Amino acid sequence: MIAPVINYNWASLPESVVREDYRKRLIQWALWLAKYSPGLLHWFVTQKWLPSNSVIEKNPAFFNTRDIDILKIIPGFPMLTKEKLREQVVFDTLRGDWMVAFGKWEFDPLKLSNPFPHNTSNVHIWQGYEDKVVPSQVQRFVSRTMPWINYHEVPDGGHLIIHYSGLCEAVLRALLLGEENVSFRPRPDQIDT
Repeated sequence: MIAPVINYNWASLPESVVREDYRKRLIQWALWLAKYSPGLLHWFVTQKWLPSNSVIEKNPAFFNTRDIDILKIIPGFPMLTKEKLREQVVFDTLRGDWMVAFGKWEFDPLKLSNPFPHNTSNVHIWQGYEDKVVPSQVQRFVSRTMPWINYHEVPDGGHLIIHYSGLCEAVLRALLLGEENVSFRPRPDQIDT
């Protein structure tokens, strides 16, 4: 999993881990709109006075410096353009994904047991330490709670780490050959206690 979604509603996710995370309120607000007033949300995200996708993609509030450099050379997020969001099927698809990702789950992922108790395979998470979309401190908590997860952290990485030079190779080497790239181990000074 690369910068996988976290849900602030997971029952066993302590409030202390997410208390000061500004994304929590933003997600709760958007989820309420998506659930109870999808028409208003659709109208809101397609307004001309809102910043365009290209402005969002260059915003340091969402992306770190390396991510912004990546966005200069890749096409960005075409599904998130205002033109695409005006298409009801695209909006409904993204709204459904949002509600599944951040709505109420019928299980707590942090209570899952190791799916490979005989070490026949592994679960890996790759996360950017500077990710401004999915907080690295929450991923570190998840990996400490579930010690059977192999956690890899890109020290100066943001949310778009999959596009970074060499990362795909490191992922494949870890998954297929069991090789660990030591530069993606969390540094002790980065590990929350």
